[in-house]
Amino acid sequence: MPWVLCGFGLILLLLAGDALVKGAVNLSLRLGVPALIVSLTIVAFGTSAPELLISVQAILDGAPGLALGNVVGSNTANVLLVLGVPALLATMHTAECNTRKTFAVMIAGSLLFIALAFRGVFDWIAGLILLAGLALMLGDAFRDAHRHRQACKDDDEEEPEGADPDMPGWRIAVFLLLGLAGLPLGASLLVENATIIAKTYGVSDTVIGLTLVAIGTSLPELATTVMAALRRQADVALGNVIGSNLFNLLAIIGIASLVGPIPVDRSFLTFDLWVMLGASVLLVPFVYFSWNITRVWGVILTGLYLAYMVIVLG
Repeated sequence: MPWVLCGFGLILLLLAGDALVKGAVNLSLRLGVPALIVSLTIVAFGTSAPELLISVQAILDGAPGLALGNVVGSNTANVLLVLGVPALLATMHTAECNTRKTFAVMIAGSLLFIALAFRGVFDWIAGLILLAGLALMLGDAFRDAHRHRQACKDDDEEEPEGADPDMPGWRIAVFLLLGLAGLPLGASLLVENATIIAKTYGVSDTVIGLTLVAIGTSLPELATTVMAALRRQADVALGNVIGSNLFNLLAIIGIASLVGPIPVDRSFLTFDLWVMLGASVLLVPFVYFSWNITRVWGVILTGLYLAYMVIVLG
């Protein structure tokens, strides 16, 4: 039964996350925000909502290792799996995207996160530092959006995936409510039953967070990125991944550490955090040297993620 309920929780998270993203994207369309900014902020936050709820629930349930493993594992999965699998289906023309600034912010956020991890615990002090970084990032993104609206008032903007300019306001509200209602229920089911499975098989909360929960909570990002790749919207795909990773590091652990302290296991300091950073650095050729994420790169990224899973589970 725990496996069935765990699977149901994952499905509910996926459906609720998708509903939240649809509602948020169409709400942002009403505000005239361009696709890349939407992907870096609203879509990224929507697809990161499962990680936030699971991490907070894990701390309340006395499994803080699950919270940290969820975030670190999700960030690794976002780069290797969420970009790798869609690239197997269609080349993502990331050479056309201008994400240098936000990528640099993501690397800076990753380094800040790792530095705070070496304190041995994410407490309220670390949480406030991470949330301050989030506030700076969001403020800069909204300033960019405002400048974009001022400079491109008469230009037709490409609509982000899932946008419907004719969607009535009540449908947008329904999508938002379904997402906000379904996410906490799915998160609770997943955390409770993943913890039962971990105890049954003698697997640590940290490993479960790095694998099963991390992949499950990356499903909304994966679904969004697959559709963006198939529709040749590389800005949505890459922006979603970079934005989600930033939210995971700054918002999720920032908020979760205010709920309760999150001790950092030694394995994170010697291995998992560096894998997360290394996966992020792999984006350098696509961000700075105008490389496209081809099917060959899809094979490489997906293969690296599978190798990481073998090591973690070994």
